[in-house]
Amino acid sequence: MSDLLAGPVEAAAGLAVHGADTVDKSAPASTRDALLRAGVPGRLAEKDPTLWGPDAEAEAKIRLGWVDTHQRSRELLPQLAELTAELADLDHVVLAGMGGSSLAPEVIARTLGKQLTVLDTTDPGQVRAALADRLERTVVVVASKSGSTVETDSHRRAYWQAFLDAGMTEAEAGRHFVIVTDPGSPLEATAAEMGAFTVLADPNVGGRYSALTAFGLVPSALAGVEVAELLDEADALSRSLGGDRDNPGLALGAALGAAATMGRDKVALVSDGTGIDGLGDWAEQLIAESTGKSGIGILPVVVESPESPGAGGADVLTVTYGGALATGAVPGGGTGPDVAVNGPLGAQFLAWEYATAIAGVVLGIDPFNQPNVTESKENTNKILASGPPAETPSFTEGAIEVYAPQGAPGDLAGVLRWLVDGLGGDGYLAVMAYLDRFADADAARLRPLLAGASGRPVTFGWGPRFLHSTGQYHKGGPQVGSYLQLTGAVADDLPVPGKPYTFGELQAAQAAGDRQALAGRERPLVRLHLTDRSAGVAQLLDAVGLLRA
Repeated sequence: MSDLLAGPVEAAAGLAVHGADTVDKSAPASTRDALLRAGVPGRLAEKDPTLWGPDAEAEAKIRLGWVDTHQRSRELLPQLAELTAELADLDHVVLAGMGGSSLAPEVIARTLGKQLTVLDTTDPGQVRAALADRLERTVVVVASKSGSTVETDSHRRAYWQAFLDAGMTEAEAGRHFVIVTDPGSPLEATAAEMGAFTVLADPNVGGRYSALTAFGLVPSALAGVEVAELLDEADALSRSLGGDRDNPGLALGAALGAAATMGRDKVALVSDGTGIDGLGDWAEQLIAESTGKSGIGILPVVVESPESPGAGGADVLTVTYGGALATGAVPGGGTGPDVAVNGPLGAQFLAWEYATAIAGVVLGIDPFNQPNVTESKENTNKILASGPPAETPSFTEGAIEVYAPQGAPGDLAGVLRWLVDGLGGDGYLAVMAYLDRFADADAARLRPLLAGASGRPVTFGWGPRFLHSTGQYHKGGPQVGSYLQLTGAVADDLPVPGKPYTFGELQAAQAAGDRQALAGRERPLVRLHLTDRSAGVAQLLDAVGLLRA
């Protein structure tokens, strides 16, 4: 990893990027210089849709609104102030949204110390717990760009029924909903039928670039965030993004692209502890879904802390992020990263969006489409219609049913070792947990344990949340991944009102649909079904803890 203090710092509007120049100069030819010769910074600032080639031009024409959406979002501020005042008695804010509709508000609330319940799951236990929490004081923000997201529609139906069951009239129940969607989506019409408040989002911004649109701002404002400050921070940075110098977005994007072209196509995202909480989860979707296609891409790996395994490696670019640095502070919090990004949250959002678009130019991909996301969705719909596939476990050990490929070992420790040893020098392991991310939170401890045992990048995603994030990379990116899927028994299922399936059945269908998509790529895939979730997680942690790199 580089000496951050050896190279120049790219800074503007309180956002500083250290180390990017050193990464760029380690390439045979400067990526940044090539971008400047092509006039890319100015063209991107002017929303030139030809930057990513003729095949991407049509998509780019309708997806570059994020470049200045923070300016148009100011028009929302009076509406948000009125809405917040109108709903002042509803102090429990629930956000029902997936991927780009939920990740940015979660970062904003966590970073600024505001309470926000994010419901981005189909796990019946997690949904049931949310429904039982301060229902009479709850306002549900239903956020979906397309208006047809199955998880979000299911949450809307469950809350609507819960409000009616609590004795509310339909008019009273409607007051407990705020709908955020694109103009003309099916959800806009549904909102009118419900009598819900509606806030329309910028239609020229894709979901993962929507942090500073209504999708990021509405739930944040209801949770008590002064969202105008985020827009001010982004606006201050935006003035630098057309320039050749003091352009931190360009510096970061060139470093990401240069590293990837030299074989460092995994990016460890590590918080440096200086006040921005959870940005890695948001950047994970932005980078993975934007770059992971056509057999290439940048794999983001969210690392828990600077001390956790998996923050480095020969094919890994280590990037720390955080708030503004105190005078004399060492970038990266002493971790010695390759690149450190520090500055206010609103500027961080815009800088990473800009950098990801720049990396797309370098890699020659369309950063605005997601051609493989629908594959698992289509599989899920077929399974819901026809029933789950018949599957027999390879063997059962304790509270875990093991479904492994033919020829894999016949014991849990052996199967785990088989997965780890098969990663090779350029592979990664993705842990995909279709569980309750609060009640089953200990499952996330598998990531650092497996990273330590394998010495390779290991990602962890809660299903189906990750399907709207790294799911695109799994299927469209470099086919070097191995996959460990976790599912769990459902002790108390929950119906989806108005649908012929339950949340548990939907969750199981989503897991099975994703397995089918991955199996079709002939990559190593193991499913562990926890017949007792608590016991199964503990058993699995014990087994992984015995592995050694």
